[in-house]
Amino acid sequence: MPTAAGDLKEEVIEWEMRPGGMLVQRRSDNSDIPIAQNLRIRVAYDAARYDISINPHATFGELKKVLREEIGLEAGEQRIIWRGKERENGEYLDMCGVKDRSKVMLIEDPASEEKRFIQMRKNAKIQATYHFINDVSIHIDKLAQQVPS
Repeated sequence: MPTAAGDLKEEVIEWEMRPGGMLVQRRSDNSDIPIAQNLRIRVAYDAARYDISINPHATFGELKKVLREEIGLEAGEQRIIWRGKERENGEYLDMCGVKDRSKVMLIEDPASEEKRFIQMRKNAKIQATYHFINDVSIHIDKLAQQVPS
């Protein structure tokens, strides 16, 4: 069926230059793609429970970074268990099936826990030595005051 030239809609394509020098078609602002809502994940760590809000397309490594801010445990010392398996940093939450209000378990890496315990023992020994030296110094000062000039 022939169409008249007036019936055709001419679509204008707008282009933009990206910082890397790549020329791409400009995205429209009224996109039909739904915006992903943040997931609310419940994290169990020891006896404490934490509610974390995170993007569903984030990785478990990014979740560890958020937990570091919340709990204070470094990302390398964290182990996240989801559905009975430890998850790697590069695995995506949505690809593993994590949904809104899902529960994950956080445990501390046993090696880092042992390392921290050893460091605490070293610090206790250093502190005890410092107190002993301080006591001896005070005692010497008292004796020095008793000596006639």
